[in-house]
Amino acid sequence: MQNNNLPVAIIGGGAVGLAAAAHLAQRKMPFVLFEAGSSVGANFLSWRHVRVFSPWKYNIDRAAEKLLSQTDWVVPDKEGLPTGKELVEDYFVPLANHPAILPNVHLNSKVLTIGRKGLDKMKTAGRENKPFSIKVNENGTVQYYEAKAVIDASGTWNQPNPIGSGGVLAEGELELYNNIFYGIPNVKKEALGRYKNKNIVVVGGGHSAINVLLDLADVQNDFPATQLIWVLRKKDVSAVYGGKEDDALEARGALGIRIEKLVKSGKLAVYTPFHILNLTKNDSGIQIEGDFNGKAETIPNVDEIISNTGSRPDLEMIREVRVDLDSSLESVFDLAELIDPNIHSCGTVRPHGEKELRHPEKDFYIVGSKSYGRAPTFLMATGYEQVRSIVAYMASDFKAAESVELNLPQTGVCSSNLGSVNGTACCGTEEVVTESADSGGGCC
Repeated sequence: MQNNNLPVAIIGGGAVGLAAAAHLAQRKMPFVLFEAGSSVGANFLSWRHVRVFSPWKYNIDRAAEKLLSQTDWVVPDKEGLPTGKELVEDYFVPLANHPAILPNVHLNSKVLTIGRKGLDKMKTAGRENKPFSIKVNENGTVQYYEAKAVIDASGTWNQPNPIGSGGVLAEGELELYNNIFYGIPNVKKEALGRYKNKNIVVVGGGHSAINVLLDLADVQNDFPATQLIWVLRKKDVSAVYGGKEDDALEARGALGIRIEKLVKSGKLAVYTPFHILNLTKNDSGIQIEGDFNGKAETIPNVDEIISNTGSRPDLEMIREVRVDLDSSLESVFDLAELIDPNIHSCGTVRPHGEKELRHPEKDFYIVGSKSYGRAPTFLMATGYEQVRSIVAYMASDFKAAESVELNLPQTGVCSSNLGSVNGTACCGTEEVVTESADSGGGCC
């Protein structure tokens, strides 16, 4: 690796970015970490009230745990299920405050562009010997940093997909932005006033949508005038129920059981497959026009829309970096065949590391959920193994870099043939409920 006196730049202070910092600190390699939010794990705090369905034992990186064991950190119950808030407060913040990490963390620092110093994307001669130049908006001031390598763990959470059919904005979606929430609102507490006794449409077919609907069902019990409508693009609502009792993660299976019960209760109107085309607003509320089972249909008099249609990676900041991305998923190219929901119904993924994550731009890596692009099934444990392998490679520990392992809980339902729900067994799927998406084919 060239420019050895420079740090490795980590983009993003979430689970995987902090794990990269822990591995670099463990190997005593200089690094700098840029987090756009005012706290590490800022994206996790946006769904602070949501309890993930994977226990702590899957959510703590090994190098991070080793660093934290040197402090007075209290180890969480490894079988417990943390909320987004608990992940940040009980794990991310203590890790970021570790003396080996804290001096290198830059909060309120949004990376604007990444490139090679003095070279645009087209220039090849001497490219690998040039440091990376990183333009950062840091507390409102533009700063430039140089780095010998870049690990992009910026995720996809702040890039929600639109609710319109075909992955594009529906007509009127921008104009009605104030009536659409992209994410997982805390409908039982802070956002209760916005949603109680309202006619609410939830769009999306993943675990994020399921969590919102189950919370709204509790609101409906207390405020019976609340009306719930679920809009999905899937051919059959049963595709979202997952493995239920057969799921190796009990809490994940319970989500499928509970949402199936809610659907059958009649307290939730389901439109699937429904493709939203137009949104208009009149004195009666929002009118949602779309294609429902091949026919024009209007869902009338809607007060609020909650969108859980997944996310997509921000590729603008890496426009001057030579990357190799899959044309459909926008994932790292070599991962596409492992995670494509058009092929795998439950996110089959074999162990992968530095080799699969390489790009034409030497010493540049995309990791975490951003490495999966638009695919919905990323999990934290996968990201931890990604950065462990990459950092080992950077440290010239090639044997460790090549030795990658993943031990993931099974979903209890999967298929390599989307014409059937019974197929070959596969590894587990997503661990962070908020990174699910309605991707039309993936059961997870």
